[in-house]
Amino acid sequence: MATTLAKPPEAAMDWTIPQGWAGYSQSEHRIWDQLYARQIGMLKDRASAAFLRGLESLSLSRAGIPNFEELSERLHRLTGWRVVAVPGLVPDEVFFDHLANRRFVAGRFIRKPEQLDYLEEPDVFHDVFGHVPLLSDPVFADYMQAYGKGGLRALNFHSLEKLARLYWYTVEFGLIREKGGLRLYGAGILSSFSESVFALESPSPNRIGFDLERVMRTLYRIDDYQQSYFVIDSFDDLLRRTRDADFAPVYARLNDLPDIAPDAVSAADRVIHRGTQARAYTGSRS
Repeated sequence: MATTLAKPPEAAMDWTIPQGWAGYSQSEHRIWDQLYARQIGMLKDRASAAFLRGLESLSLSRAGIPNFEELSERLHRLTGWRVVAVPGLVPDEVFFDHLANRRFVAGRFIRKPEQLDYLEEPDVFHDVFGHVPLLSDPVFADYMQAYGKGGLRALNFHSLEKLARLYWYTVEFGLIREKGGLRLYGAGILSSFSESVFALESPSPNRIGFDLERVMRTLYRIDDYQQSYFVIDSFDDLLRRTRDADFAPVYARLNDLPDIAPDAVSAADRVIHRGTQARAYTGSRS
C-alpha cells in the first residue's frame, strides 16, 4: 500500500495493466520454477493446510509464471476472486477498493537471479505464490474482502497505519495453530526460503496469541525478519474477530495508547514462545 503515487500513463483508472504474459522470457519462467521448487520442498510440513490445498486446486506448479487470466478463471469458480496486474505499489484507496471487490492486485515483474532470497518490492512470485493460494479458501477469502471494506472505512478515521499493522501481522507474516503445532499462512513468510524456517523454528522471535488491538499497536520490521509473530487459532476466528468488530471505538482507544515495540512482551500477552531476540538488526533478510 502507498498513499501519494502518480498513476503511470499505461494504467487504467483502477491502476490495472495487462499482465503481458506472452512477453515473459524463458529465463524469467525458469526463475519462477526455481523459486517454486525451492519453496514447495520445504513447505509441505510447514504451511497451513489451506495454503497447500490452494496450490493444488489452482494448479500452481513448477511450470512457469502463471497466466493471470487462466488463474483468475480457476480462482473465481472457487471463491469469486480474480488476480489483476498493477505496475507496482498503488494508492491506499485503490488497494482497498480492489480487495473489497474481490480483486487481488499483483505485480507482474519477477525478481532477478541475484534477488532470489530477498527484494524490497513484492514481485509476481511473492504476490501469486505467497498470497493467491489462500484466496481459494472461502473463509480467508472473506477475511481479505472484509479487510478491503474496512480499509475504505478507515480512510475516514486517519488510522491507516494501525490497519496496516493488522495486514502485516496476518496476511503477510501470520502463523496459525494447526495439527498440534504452528503453521505458516503469511505470504511474506511462505514466499521466503529462509524466513519459512526462522518463523517456526528459531528461538529468537516471540510467538504471541492474536489479539486485535495488540496487533494494531505493534510496530514491525521491514528490514529484517520479524521480532514477533502473532498466532491465530483458525481463519474462522480471525474473520469473526475482525469482521464483527466496530473499528471506530477501536481506533479511538488506540489513539490514546502508545505503540508497542516489535520485540516487546507484556503481561497481558498470550505468550506461546518468548523469544531470545538473539537475532539483532543485520540490515538484511538473507
